[in-house]
Amino acid sequence: MAVPRSPALAPFRIRSFRYQWPADLTTSWALEMEMLILGWYVLVETRSVLMLTIFASLQYIGTLLSPMFGVMGDRVGHRHVLCAMRALYAALASLLMIFAFMDALTPMIVLAISAVLGLVRPSDIGMRTAMVGETMPPEQLMAAMGIQRTTQDSARIAGALTGTGLVATLGMGPAYAVVVTFYVISVLLTLKAGRVTLAQPAPESTTQRPTPWRDLREGLSYVWHMPHLRAIMLFAFLLNLTAFPLFNSLMPYVAKVVYEADQTTLGTMVAAAATGSLTGSIIMSRFGGLFSPARAMLVFGAAWLGVLLVFAQTTSPAAGIPVLVLAGIMQTMGLIPISTLLLRTSDPRYRGRVMGIRMMAIYGNLPGLMLAGPLITAFGYAATATAYSLFGIAVIALIALLWREHLWQGGAAANAR
Repeated sequence: MAVPRSPALAPFRIRSFRYQWPADLTTSWALEMEMLILGWYVLVETRSVLMLTIFASLQYIGTLLSPMFGVMGDRVGHRHVLCAMRALYAALASLLMIFAFMDALTPMIVLAISAVLGLVRPSDIGMRTAMVGETMPPEQLMAAMGIQRTTQDSARIAGALTGTGLVATLGMGPAYAVVVTFYVISVLLTLKAGRVTLAQPAPESTTQRPTPWRDLREGLSYVWHMPHLRAIMLFAFLLNLTAFPLFNSLMPYVAKVVYEADQTTLGTMVAAAATGSLTGSIIMSRFGGLFSPARAMLVFGAAWLGVLLVFAQTTSPAAGIPVLVLAGIMQTMGLIPISTLLLRTSDPRYRGRVMGIRMMAIYGNLPGLMLAGPLITAFGYAATATAYSLFGIAVIALIALLWREHLWQGGAAANAR
């Protein structure tokens, strides 16, 4: 394969990354298609925003298990764990496909299978990120994370434009046949990525017989005693509590109830947000090295919430869709530095556990979504989204103040370029 000349494409010089990127891409496409297909199905069948938020919350119930997936990754190899996870996705999607072809699908079946998927799904991003970290030179991490992020951003576009469209034209069964195909391809590609050798155990584990729980305690202790890692974990939790519910899971509600639109409009909205995210990923892959990582994380994270505050005031697709594009740009420019910082400033022996603990931040989606349902019912979407955005911006300012020595000062290790 020819060596890419552009620095932005330099990560593709690494053989593992050439396999991992398309594997992550097909996984992300399938996951996004599932979320949109099933989210719309639950909302239409139950006519309840509460049921929609319950469905969305089920996608994250396994967040507390993410550190254990990190432990397994450090023990048996991130590639092996990732392959097993993606094989489970394929099996669950096949089950939903069978129910759909038999015309036996119900909201309760969807919720039950979603609960099983939710035990594993939150750890996927952490494991794929850890695998990039173990194969990528440190100086290429920002570019690699920008490119890797495009798998999720392009998936939102593909899922929005194909997932709902396939259901509308072909039905649930054929749509899920496509999802299953994507998962199978991702498993085959993941088998070719990563390293064969395993990470060395941390020194503390050498004096006693290592156990998964001991490994987990060591990982938690390591994060707790690193101030900048504590701050990054809190920042990630905050974004999952406030921004992600507005930007992802509640989009069907905005399309159907606020805009009084249909599936096509929902697909366009999600595609617009994803187009912005993809644009932000490309910007960071090309110019990310110009930013101080910790400062970029704080500034663009606050900007994302600020744009969502504007989006909360829109009442039509014509007004909301351009705002979603800008929100997508701010999202990825705020999120990519998080992964880069964690990989660059963490001991490689703890990399899987650190990324697993970072995935625990996704748990913020659960209280964020479960609280949003009754708040929207009582006060409306605009008021709820406004409160979420303002709260998030205030807490980000507080994090920057309390950890200014580690995150804001130019000489801090977290701001090394």
